Amino acid sequence: MRASVIFAVFVLTLLGVCAPASAKGCLKGAIVGGAAGHYAGHHGALGAAAGCIIGRHYAHKRARAHRPAGEESF
Repeated sequence: MRASVIFAVFVLTLLGVCAPASAKGCLKGAIVGGAAGHYAGHHGALGAAAGCIIGRHYAHKRARAHRPAGEESF
């Protein structure tokens, strides 16, 4: 029990220190991918990870398409 409490405090401390990430596309992709992975053989976590990656890809692709022609970013 004591180890569980120490671990929980450690995790919550790390979550408080981390900077928030920009999750455009990731959340929606993770939800859809997790549901699809769950129904396709109980691989929800794998589906969520893949969905997040694909969602980020499409969000970046969409952002590049809506960017003015002269603007470049590295």
